[in-house]
Amino acid sequence: MTTPIYRRAMGSDFERLQPELQEYFTLAPGMGKYGIGEGVFEIVGCRQSWLRPLLKLTGSEEAFFPEYGEGIRFRIENHAHLDPFGRSSLTARREIFFPGITRLFHDTTSLVESPQGAQADSLAASPQDAPMGPPRNPRLVDYVGRYRRLVTDLDLGVTEDGRLRGISGNSRLFLGPLRIPLPKALDAKAYAEQWWDASEQKHRIQVKVIQPQVGLVLVYAGHFDYRLLSYPGRGSTPGFLPAYAQPDKWESRT
Repeated sequence: MTTPIYRRAMGSDFERLQPELQEYFTLAPGMGKYGIGEGVFEIVGCRQSWLRPLLKLTGSEEAFFPEYGEGIRFRIENHAHLDPFGRSSLTARREIFFPGITRLFHDTTSLVESPQGAQADSLAASPQDAPMGPPRNPRLVDYVGRYRRLVTDLDLGVTEDGRLRGISGNSRLFLGPLRIPLPKALDAKAYAEQWWDASEQKHRIQVKVIQPQVGLVLVYAGHFDYRLLSYPGRGSTPGFLPAYAQPDKWESRT
């Protein structure tokens, strides 16, 4: 519970990240702290004007948005907590201050521990030969948007100079009781990179969302300052998440 989810999922690779990135991802449930980043996106939004009317239809999901701008201020809050199903999670709430409108973009990344080695257990010569418990395979699953209807796996890596790289894996759409895996022809992939810029003494991030049929759907790249603050009162409990950062619906399925 007290180990940051990125450290759990990345194992020894976490130690290869730049120290400033390790600090950024250090939040864990029960720490009593949350993170605030404030900065500027040099570019953010949908570059393709013909695609913007379609993205406007998804605006209420608070995951995609039709605007595009340059030199746009933004703010991000990171909250580590246990979700309602007991999973260690990190919820990010972003505010993007376009002229005339503020867009919200938020998600919850949860640590999922899948049992491994069940087949090996069944082939054990005797109960005494079986392990005491199946080994765990921790992975990160990202629930996107206001209703957490879009879910994707996260594949993480570290560059030689300590940057974090992430690629979204297979995506699923949850509509009521339906679990709909998105085929590769329709699934949009997010390619993200985050690092510490020592020359500017700022955090930097760049993300591209690409859909095979239409190309670049969403892009944002910018810099920000980041700091940790303490929660007041009961914010030190592992399950605490401020009401304004909670989604309209939680999803337990993966």
